[in-house]
Amino acid sequence: MRALVFGVPPEPFEVPDDANTLTRNLAHSPVGLRDVPDPQPLHDDWVITRPRLTGICGSDSKQILLDFGEGDTDNAMAAFCSFPQVMGHEVVADVVALGPTARGLEIGQRVVLNPWLSCGPRGIEPRCPACETGDYSLCWSFTDGDIKPGIHTGVSADVTGGYAELMPAHDSMLFAVPDSVPDEVAVFADPFSVSLHAITRHPPPPTGRVLVYGAGSLGLCAVAVLRALYPQVAVAVVARFDAQAELARRFGADKVLAHEPRLAVIEEIVAWGGGRLRQPLQGLPMAYPGPIDVVYDTVGKPETFEVGVRVLASRGTLVKAGVHAPGRWEWSPLYFKEINWVGSNAFGVEEVSGERKHAIAHYLDLAADGRVNLRPMLTHTFGLEQWRGAFLAIANQGESGAVKVAIDFR
Repeated sequence: MRALVFGVPPEPFEVPDDANTLTRNLAHSPVGLRDVPDPQPLHDDWVITRPRLTGICGSDSKQILLDFGEGDTDNAMAAFCSFPQVMGHEVVADVVALGPTARGLEIGQRVVLNPWLSCGPRGIEPRCPACETGDYSLCWSFTDGDIKPGIHTGVSADVTGGYAELMPAHDSMLFAVPDSVPDEVAVFADPFSVSLHAITRHPPPPTGRVLVYGAGSLGLCAVAVLRALYPQVAVAVVARFDAQAELARRFGADKVLAHEPRLAVIEEIVAWGGGRLRQPLQGLPMAYPGPIDVVYDTVGKPETFEVGVRVLASRGTLVKAGVHAPGRWEWSPLYFKEINWVGSNAFGVEEVSGERKHAIAHYLDLAADGRVNLRPMLTHTFGLEQWRGAFLAIANQGESGAVKVAIDFR
């Protein structure tokens, strides 16, 4: 099969002299199209699918565009992956072959992928405590069993992802898509579930104020979650690009701010939500009291943390849902205002309106009922052979207007 493989000699191409850093990085990234063996079921309860539409996750684009930042060579997550990789884990696919003991699926069924390579897919018995409680993204077994290390599809050398003509999956990793939910909506099951987890595990007060930092896939999904489940909450969004800002407004944000200058972000949030600015000897002012109850940070950079803690209320919560390289940041407001700084890692079984089930099942229900419609986020699609154009659109979002880009096999 044809597959986009990361961890192979790069396929350089010429870029303009004035190209941005990410475009130049793509020109020497270790990724390229290859012919690789068709996947086989890794265990008897695995199946083979044929991808229809595969979204490009922010983590995938960071990896392929070499957007790691500086000083990240000691990243602890390097223990949880193996190479070479066929990436892609936001996948809508058709089931094309069943392992002899696979259950609950039929040939020709349209499904979305839950990518976690937890105890069940790895054949680990007994299951770890995290898997027993449905916290699959916190599984203890990501490097265990006879499947090479990897937290999810696309980062294990043994489990090829959705940037390929065929993709393996365990029977528990696939959710049937209702006929009423088109591919272009189903493809958002993964990023919506990430934001659902972040918000329902760290919910805002019923009539509180929140800040969603970043308006890419996770940020816009967060706005959709908040509007569907917490309609009385006031929502501000920091957006970097015009296309993102337009969608944030369309999805129901009460206030949309440009991402810089950061001083203006702080001043506008205080003018919108209340509080009082305190000016230090140098640097950014701090709102004390602050107007924001929860910050959902989908960027995860020192610069965004510095703004988040300055506008949060005392004992507010800063939720780190975005992933970026580490760096120094001025965090004295963190202790002074007794802020809760918490990480949010993907998704598993989540509780929504008193009902516990997998986050992807929640999403498909909300989409089928018309309570969320993320279709406008899918701005660009490319065939597999045009993969470079897909990543160039992401590298040049300001010009391309790209929000969610996907590889289309249909």
